[in-house]
Amino acid sequence: MKLATWNVNSLNVRLPHVTKWLGENPVDVLCIQETKLTDDKFPVKEIEEMGYQVVFNGQKTYNGVAILSRHPMQDVVKNNPKYPDEQQRILAATINGIRVVNAYVPNGQALDSDKYTYKLGWLAAFRDWLGEELAGNGQLAVLGDYNIVPHVRDTHDPAMEGDIFCSDKERAALQALFDLGLHDSFRLFEQAEKSFSWWDYRMLGFQKNKGLRIDHVLLSAPLKERCVSCVIDRAPRKWQQPSDHAPVIATLGA
Repeated sequence: MKLATWNVNSLNVRLPHVTKWLGENPVDVLCIQETKLTDDKFPVKEIEEMGYQVVFNGQKTYNGVAILSRHPMQDVVKNNPKYPDEQQRILAATINGIRVVNAYVPNGQALDSDKYTYKLGWLAAFRDWLGEELAGNGQLAVLGDYNIVPHVRDTHDPAMEGDIFCSDKERAALQALFDLGLHDSFRLFEQAEKSFSWWDYRMLGFQKNKGLRIDHVLLSAPLKERCVSCVIDRAPRKWQQPSDHAPVIATLGA
């Protein structure tokens, strides 16, 4: 079973990319972030024509998440019931016995910003809710754009250490998820140095591989044992008018 996450940075713009990518990479589940669409504008027909069921949780201009699945989805939950939030950032569903959570973690903007405080509060509530989800279903996969760089090796520029995405408090919040019993599937395997999932549009960021690894697939212990690979697919980042993120795909064996 293949689980993928991709921040598409506007599904309205990137729908042809999603269609092309799924045609070439027919994963079982695709979690997408930053759909930037209200629910009434979501391209349900186009997604279903690709052979996928879809659930979505959107808003105008910003945020928005969706789960595309080749299998039936049950027990769909929108947002974190423990954290009232006008921003649409979370969607969960049970698929083939696996509880799949799709999350678009707040950016945070800067360490002295109110958005940074919001990010930390959001993550604390997220951790509490995931603890309950994990207690209810040991097979838990949490995919998404976390906007957190786990380690200095996950950034092109060590000078970013201590700044936004790389701050101690953000990493402590990510570690709190690991402490629940979740595992970074990408680091279960040997990986090439300077492996990133996001590159700035400016200053030839992708061409110079000046990126960050901020898109993650976290797996509970039972799913960790089933995981046989996790890769970042850089190909869509080379397409015309791409998202600034690349898909991350974790493959689970039987």
